[in-house]
Amino acid sequence: MTHHLLSGPEHDPARDAGHENAPPRVGFFTDTSVCIGCKACEVACKEWNAIPEDGMAFTGMSYDNTQGLGASTWRHVAFVEQSVPTGGGRTRLPLVSGGGTGGGEVRWLMSSDVCKHCTHAACLDVCPTGSLFRTEFGTVVVQDDICNGCGYCVPACPYGVIEQRPSDGRAFKCTMCYDRLGAGLEPACAKACPTESIQFGELDELRERAALRVDQLHKEGVTDARLYGHDPQDGVGGDGAFFLLLDEPEVYGLPPAPVVTTRDLPVMWRHAATAALSLMGGFALSFALSALPARTGRTRTGRRGRA
Repeated sequence: MTHHLLSGPEHDPARDAGHENAPPRVGFFTDTSVCIGCKACEVACKEWNAIPEDGMAFTGMSYDNTQGLGASTWRHVAFVEQSVPTGGGRTRLPLVSGGGTGGGEVRWLMSSDVCKHCTHAACLDVCPTGSLFRTEFGTVVVQDDICNGCGYCVPACPYGVIEQRPSDGRAFKCTMCYDRLGAGLEPACAKACPTESIQFGELDELRERAALRVDQLHKEGVTDARLYGHDPQDGVGGDGAFFLLLDEPEVYGLPPAPVVTTRDLPVMWRHAATAALSLMGGFALSFALSALPARTGRTRTGRRGRA
């Protein structure tokens, strides 16, 4: 992978953004194996950030009434119901015997999703007003009073997190409670989580803790446990909010191999510059060739006149 400011490993994104003497980068580690789907994180997020309600109707997707992240849903608890074979080292909570066809079991996979606060944040890269910026904590925040509603950030996000609010067109997403971080407090969602499924702290420490948790689950027979978004070598340079999953990312509605959408911008600009130079060279050559017959004709006429 080509290493530049738009892709590849980046040890200290806050310093690269201009924050001298920045504190250690912080983030979220969400351990879905202990999520109970209580939605305390959703409620705490809405209360602290004064986020408007986004619908209380049943969706038909288990107990999920928000369906996904959006401008008014900065934390989203997914409920995934699965029919699985009996046994096989699966988690024991929550399971319902005899629920599936063929004598299997039904399990719920629950996960509290959030903005990933990517190391290479395409939403920030494409923002024309500076509304999106990198904080001294390494997180990515939207300044809603500067957002002009252009919407460039929405298709730029590889996770489909950021969204424009229909009422005014401005974009909103999780700020990792930037105001609380500045006061030395942890984000509201992590504070409210009763099972410590959402863990907040220094990112390097969280990655070490997550690796130990995966090893523990593997020893206990939960062989499907894996980390998602923790690797600095991945397509976004590693996420500031990463997860322990019990199945493939697609099961949770997550892209299997996300790539920062601005990764190829340097190559694209080089190709565009080459094309522009070729076009200009073609125009210059066409004018030069068109002028040759007239010049040749004037030269021949002059020679006949002197004779």
